[in-house]
Amino acid sequence: MATSAAPSSLSFFNSSIFLPSSSQKPLSSLAPNNSLKISKRLSVSAELATLPVLSFTGDKVGETFLDLKSALPDTARAVVHRAIITDLQNKRRGTASTLTRAEVSGGGRKPYPQKKTGRARQGSTRTPLRPGGGVVFGPKPRDWSIKINRKEKRLAISTAVASAAENTIVVEDFSDEFEKLEKPKTTEFIAAMKRWGLDPKEKTTFLVTEVANNVRLSSRNIGTLKMLTPRTLNLFDILNADKLIMTPEIVDYLNARYGVDYDGETEDEEEEEEEEGGVEVEGTAADESSDAAE
Repeated sequence: MATSAAPSSLSFFNSSIFLPSSSQKPLSSLAPNNSLKISKRLSVSAELATLPVLSFTGDKVGETFLDLKSALPDTARAVVHRAIITDLQNKRRGTASTLTRAEVSGGGRKPYPQKKTGRARQGSTRTPLRPGGGVVFGPKPRDWSIKINRKEKRLAISTAVASAAENTIVVEDFSDEFEKLEKPKTTEFIAAMKRWGLDPKEKTTFLVTEVANNVRLSSRNIGTLKMLTPRTLNLFDILNADKLIMTPEIVDYLNARYGVDYDGETEDEEEEEEEEGGVEVEGTAADESSDAAE
């Protein structure tokens, strides 16, 4: 890891993944000469980062490693940009609607004669030029959702997390410490953040496996804090944070889910495939029994 001071704000553009430094050798220079022929087909690289592990009291108790896939510097900006645009655009409900002059009620009668009034000719009181009239080229309900490949989105998230390694610390599971409290207290959570070297005024994102009730109640009044779980992990909150706080369980989850050894299949996908296979087998057996009956 680089020994330079971490930037004041978290941005994947400031990471060494996107801005290669002179002190770090590119991955291609470390490979043998015979591997340069296939370098064009490589689209991802592995970034190994060492993260400090802090206890609940703020003492350093060890180190852990974050080994994630990341896009190459030439394509990292485009991959992350496409993923964040997809997330933000898919959140749009698309329910904005306006009425055209044909849809506004009224206006069927000509307001005054065509001639001999000295005024501009008008055929309806619902013209867009008048108050209460229709809207020209106004918004209509539409579907804003766009598609992104699953591997591309996963690569964007892993690239963003890897670029934020300089501003990331690992804290031992602190749920039990807050469960011992008689009632949730925001002051206790702020005191814990200060022991971990965090500023409550900075935007901080916590990545935990499960949010305990007292932890949720103690941290919900901190406007600059986000609590994310593997289910709610998203690209925007990662890029928008100044500091990332993880638990050792989350580090293991990220290494398994977004690491180099990930094989591209999850337990949910395997269960779905097994269910589909079971339905096909049952259907085949039913067809054979019907044929035998005939």
